[in-house]
Amino acid sequence: MKAWPGSAWIQQHQIALYLIAILAGCLIGEVAPSSASAFSLAVNPLLGILMFSTFLGIPLLGLLDGLRDIKFIGSLLLVNFVLVPCLVLLVTRIIHIETAVLIGVVLVLLAPCVDYVIVFSGIAGGDNHKLLAAAPLLLVLQMLLIPIYMYLIVGKTSLTVFTPGPFLHALVTLILLPLALACAMQLLASRFSWAGRVAPLADYLMAPIMMMTLLAVIASQFHSISSQLGELLTPIFVFALFALVAGILSVLTGKAFGLTTRSLRALTFSGVTRNSLVVLPIALALPAEFALTSSVVVTQTLVELMAVLLMIKIVPRMI
Repeated sequence: MKAWPGSAWIQQHQIALYLIAILAGCLIGEVAPSSASAFSLAVNPLLGILMFSTFLGIPLLGLLDGLRDIKFIGSLLLVNFVLVPCLVLLVTRIIHIETAVLIGVVLVLLAPCVDYVIVFSGIAGGDNHKLLAAAPLLLVLQMLLIPIYMYLIVGKTSLTVFTPGPFLHALVTLILLPLALACAMQLLASRFSWAGRVAPLADYLMAPIMMMTLLAVIASQFHSISSQLGELLTPIFVFALFALVAGILSVLTGKAFGLTTRSLRALTFSGVTRNSLVVLPIALALPAEFALTSSVVVTQTLVELMAVLLMIKIVPRMI
C-alpha cells in the first residue's frame, strides 16, 4: 500500500516532534493557565483515540496468545507488584518527605501504566501486543494491591485516600472501549475495502495524535507545577531516581527470566512508566490539606515523559 505523504519524515523526527509538543504545553500552561480546564477535558478523549490507533495495528484476534507467555507475565507481575513496591518503600525511608507529598509519590509510583506505555513500547520495538494483553490484569491487580501497599508504606493516613472508581473508568474508556472498536474495525477490514484503509490512516495520524495528547496533558497541569516548584524539587529527584533504578531492575529481571528482545524492551517500559493519568482523579479528590498531592502526581507525568523519550532512543541500542 502506498505510504501517506510525509509519513517517513514524521517517523524519522517523531521524538523531536514530541519534545516540541511538550514545550508547547509548558508554554501554554504558563502563559494561559485559564485554559487548563479545557485541556484537562481533552486528555481522556485524546488518550482513547491514541489507544484505538495503537490497537488497530495489533492483531487483536490473537490477543490472548500474549497471556500464554508465562515468563513475560511472571516477570511483569514480579517487577510491578514486588520489586517496585520494595523500591518505593526503600526510597521513601531514605528520603524524608512530608505527608501530602509522600501520598502523591507512593500513590503514583505503585500504579503501573496501562495506556501510553503500549504506544511508547511499540515505538522502541517492544512487544506491545503482550502489554496490551496484560493491561486489564495490571489494572485489576493495582486496584486490589495499592490500598494494601499504601497502608504498609504511608500508614493509616492512606486509608482515606484510595477509591477504585478511576481505575474502573480507565479500564472501560481507555482499554475495553478502544479495544472493542479496533476489533470491530479489523473484522470489517476483511470484508470491506473502506475499513481496510482505516488502519493505515490511523497509523499515519498516530504521531500527531500523540503530540496533541502530550500537549493537552502538560498544558492542563503545568501551571500548578511551576507555581509550586520549590516544594516539588524532592519529588522530581525521587521520580528521576525511580525511572533509572526501575529500568535497571526491569532489565535484570527480564534477563533472569530469559525474555526475548522485544519482550524485554516491553518489560523495561512497563517497569518505568506509571499510571499517573488514572490516579490523578484520586489525588484531586483529597481534602484541602493534601492539595499538594495532585501536583506531585502531575510532576511525575512530566518527569516520566522526558525519561520515556530518552528510553525510545536508548533502549533499542542497549537491548
